[in-house]
Amino acid sequence: MNLLSLFRPKPKQQAAVISIDNQFQSFGGSAWGNAVFRAAVDTIGRHAAKLTAHSDGAAIETLLTTSPNPYMSGYDLLYKLTTAYYTQNNGFVLIERDGANVTAFYPLNPSSVEFQQGTDGALYAQMRFADGRQVLFPYGDIIHLRRFFGGGELLGDNNAPLFPLLDTAEVLQQGISAATKNGVALRGVLKFTSLTNPEQIRLEKETFVRDFIAGNQGGIAATDMRYNFEPIATAPYTIPETQVNAVNAQIYRYLGVSEDIISGNYSEDAFSAFYESCIEPLAIQMSLEFSRKCGVAVKFTSERLEFSAAKTKISLLHEAGALGVLSVNEARKLLALPPVEDGDKRLQSLNYVDAKTANQYQMKGEVLENEHTDPDKGV
Repeated sequence: MNLLSLFRPKPKQQAAVISIDNQFQSFGGSAWGNAVFRAAVDTIGRHAAKLTAHSDGAAIETLLTTSPNPYMSGYDLLYKLTTAYYTQNNGFVLIERDGANVTAFYPLNPSSVEFQQGTDGALYAQMRFADGRQVLFPYGDIIHLRRFFGGGELLGDNNAPLFPLLDTAEVLQQGISAATKNGVALRGVLKFTSLTNPEQIRLEKETFVRDFIAGNQGGIAATDMRYNFEPIATAPYTIPETQVNAVNAQIYRYLGVSEDIISGNYSEDAFSAFYESCIEPLAIQMSLEFSRKCGVAVKFTSERLEFSAAKTKISLLHEAGALGVLSVNEARKLLALPPVEDGDKRLQSLNYVDAKTANQYQMKGEVLENEHTDPDKGV
C-alpha cells in the first residue's frame, strides 16, 4: 500500500496563496547518491535514531519508542527524519490525530513544498511527491525540522554550497576508475609488413581491437605475418590520496561529522564532542517541535553512559554510587546487566552525611571543644 494513499486533501479548505517567497526544491537525489555524503548522513542518522523519546503523554511516548505507524519502528522514524533533515535541510513528519488524541506519526519526503493560507486563517503546506501526487496538509499537523534556517521565512536554506564539493568528489571518483582501467588496458601499434591500402589498415585495426582488446576475455592474442603488434608502455595517472581526503573532509565538515566517527574508530572524548555538536542540537530541536505540535511535553534523550568506556563506567559507579546518586538497577543497567528485585533502592557510603547533619555535628563539636578550653570552668 502506498503511504500517500492514506492522506487526502481536505476539500472543504479553499486555500489562497499568501505572499511568502519560500519554496523548497529537492536536490534531485544527487547528494544522497554520493557515497561520501551518504556515509556521513547515514552515520548521523544511525546515532540520532538511538535517541529515546520521553513524554508526559503516555500514548505519544509509546508511539515514538515502539511503532509510530503500522509500517515502521521508532528507530526507522528518527532515521528517516534525520536523513531528510541533512539531505534536504528540511524534515517533515505528519501527525495523525483522532480528535485531540495523536494516533500515528508518518515521515514525509516531498519533492517540493508551497505554503498557503486557508480561508480559516490557518497555514497549510501543499506538498508534491515524486509520483506526482499533491496533498494539502494543515501546517499545525506537521513536525518541521529546519537546518540552515537563515534565509527563508519557513524553510531551511538549500545545499547550494555543497554542490561544488559533490561535483569534485564525483570527478575524482571517475578519475580513479578511469586511471584503473587505463592502467590495465592494452595499448600499442600495429605495424603492417606489407603495403596495404588505408581502408584495409582501418578494418584490420578495428578487427584487432574487437578480437583482442575490447572482447578478449582470455588475455591471449594471435596474429599472422601481415602485421606485428608492438605494445606501448604507459604509466597510469594516480590521483593523490591527499586530494581525495581533502575533498571528503570538506563534505564531512559541512555535515558536522569527522572521518573517525564515520569509520567507528573514535575515542570516548571524540564521540562526546560529536554528540554535543551534532546529535544534541538535533535532539533539542526535535523535543521543542514535537512538544509544540503535539501539545504535550516530548523530550528526546540519549543514554550516553551506556556507550562509555569501561573505565569511565567504573569510575562513575565508584564516585556516584558512594553518594547515593544511582540505584542498584541503574548501576546494573550501566553495566548491561538485567534489573533485580528491590533494585530501585539507593545505597550510600557512611563516609558521606547530609549537609544539615554535618553542620549540626560540627557545631556540637565546637561547643564541646569550648567547654574543655574555657578557663572560667576550671578546665
